Amino acid sequence: MTDEPRRRRPMSRIGDLMPTAAAQLGLADELRRGRATATFDAIVAELAPAAHGACRAIRVDGTALVVEADAPIVAQELRLNALGLRDAFRAAPAGAQIEDIRITIRRAGPSRAS
Repeated sequence: MTDEPRRRRPMSRIGDLMPTAAAQLGLADELRRGRATATFDAIVAELAPAAHGACRAIRVDGTALVVEADAPIVAQELRLNALGLRDAFRAAPAGAQIEDIRITIRRAGPSRAS
């Protein structure tokens, strides 16, 4: 072993390293989508708490954010708050410059009754 002290790289925040690592792995779009989804979830929690946990951002389709609601009443709550949700999403660092929020209702899957 040498008596020389080990040189350390300057410390970096993991969040600052993620975009570069994701791009090198070909995962930049997935990272961006994940951040947008988490951002939308936080915005719904703040601006439309009655819909929080019962909806999710699916994708950005052109200039529209496509959101899936679990029930028609949740979709209605989102529609009532759509302008505020859109503006907050546009202003968020991980958001996108959308013009509209398109809301779909999740189709019920097959029954799991035994």
